[in-house]
Amino acid sequence: MKILSPEQDHILQQERNFLNDLRMNLVGCNANRDDLDALGQSIRQLDDLFLLVVVGEFNAGKSAFINALLGKQYLKEGVTPTTSRINLLRYGEPASETLAEDHYLVHHLPVGFLTEITIVDTPGTNAVIRQHEELTTHFVPRADLVLFLTSVDRPFTESERSFMEQIRNWGKKVIIILNKIDLLQDEAELLQVETFVRENATHLLGTTPEIFPVSSRLALRAKNGEPSLWAPSRFEALESYIHNTLDQGSQVRLKFLNPLGIGAYLVEKYARENERQKKVLEQDAAMLQNVDRQQQVYRMDMKKTFSLRMAEIENIFYEMEQRGEQFFEDRFRLAQFFHLMNKEQMQEEFEQEVVGDVSLQVDARVNELIDWLVESDLRQWKAVTSYLADRQREYRESLIGEDNASGFHYDRSRLLDAIGREADRVVESYDRHAESLRIATGAQNAVVASAAVGIGAVGLGTVVTILATTMAADITGILAAGVIAALGLFIIPARRRQAKRELQEKLASLRRNLTQSLHAEFEKEITRSTERIDQAITPYTRFVRSEIGRTDQVEMELSTASLEIQRIRAIVESW
Repeated sequence: MKILSPEQDHILQQERNFLNDLRMNLVGCNANRDDLDALGQSIRQLDDLFLLVVVGEFNAGKSAFINALLGKQYLKEGVTPTTSRINLLRYGEPASETLAEDHYLVHHLPVGFLTEITIVDTPGTNAVIRQHEELTTHFVPRADLVLFLTSVDRPFTESERSFMEQIRNWGKKVIIILNKIDLLQDEAELLQVETFVRENATHLLGTTPEIFPVSSRLALRAKNGEPSLWAPSRFEALESYIHNTLDQGSQVRLKFLNPLGIGAYLVEKYARENERQKKVLEQDAAMLQNVDRQQQVYRMDMKKTFSLRMAEIENIFYEMEQRGEQFFEDRFRLAQFFHLMNKEQMQEEFEQEVVGDVSLQVDARVNELIDWLVESDLRQWKAVTSYLADRQREYRESLIGEDNASGFHYDRSRLLDAIGREADRVVESYDRHAESLRIATGAQNAVVASAAVGIGAVGLGTVVTILATTMAADITGILAAGVIAALGLFIIPARRRQAKRELQEKLASLRRNLTQSLHAEFEKEITRSTERIDQAITPYTRFVRSEIGRTDQVEMELSTASLEIQRIRAIVESW
């Protein structure tokens, strides 16, 4: 870097500190290694000589142009790709070559022009060897000024248009060299080609670049003993621009603007990527809200349907109560007095006529309830699996053609895949029989515990029947103690009312205990079902919330960086 004024030195320090901070912020944006290296190199380039990079297709005459600029054939020329690596031309005596690093060949040449400027000769952007183009692409971000060569016989080809777009993205100042004008027949042809290049370049760059039509071949010959060819080469205007227009002030401005252009490009690039991520996260947040709504609807539907199914079980006891009332209405009569005294027979008849097949009915309804619960749980898991799979497929299809190797995409896919795998595992390993048995056992244990009785490994209906028949023994024995001593006509009706009341109370207690126990058990199962899905999704929910916070922070940081770039650029451009 040339000697700077105090103001320029101050801005240099501000720019360097800002760009180093920006580089660290871009690390937090999951910026790729190439972009971080490009910014890092541009920061280091602030302390180096002015870097003039020559680019273009192979056979556009880049090496011939540089030779003409230096006045001697220092670089090999040819019709095939002759430049297989980046060539850096720097001042040095005597002339020598050193391989600085992979593919970078440094030529030290005794040319005064190179004391202030380093010229870079790059491989052709359309070279057969793909590595040549990669070298050119990766080196361009370091340029302070780009000389873009195109040949009049193949002006502004599709590959040149594509490459110039990359240069534009990096915010580079571009000068277009229209080479090999000696191949044209007259000024009309030259004007036609120059107009074509200018219109296309202006459309692509958004500004009208400076264009210099030259013949590098004639210029070199003119500098090496054929002065009459100097004017036809039209090289003087270009040299005047390079030597005079790129004075010390211009070089400093371009040197300062170069890393700012790279910074602006990267800020815009990762702001767009951050915005894309934010939209994905907003869609994912909506997806999670939808899953949560589905879970809430599932819970409400399950509870509503469960209440209806439980009503069917309760009806079994209401019907049993009606049979009991009819039983007592038929039995507790004066004509049945001696029959009432036979407690064992009364209990047996009660079990047959009142209790009847309650056991089978309860077991059937409870089993239906369990089957419904198991099937509903499985359907909900399948619904979640399908929904997540659709979201993953939609997202992956939207990434086709985009760089999706960032940490955000990786972490997001990993977490969603984990949820999908868990859902698939649950669905594929779902054992309906084992689930049903587990729920049935839990329901039976809940009923037994609420009834405070000890029952072996029997069905829930059997538990109910045992409780009901035990109750029958109590109720049917209601006359055993008192009826023998009482012959009045009022005792039997009173006992009948008492028997009905006790039956109603005991059945109500049995029904209440049973339904409360089943309600608690099945509520626990419904909660367990939804919580398993919620737990599977929770890691991703945390990820989405965290990433939304991160993208908000990145958006703020990149917006601040963009304003700082504009501020420093305005100062530099005012010099």
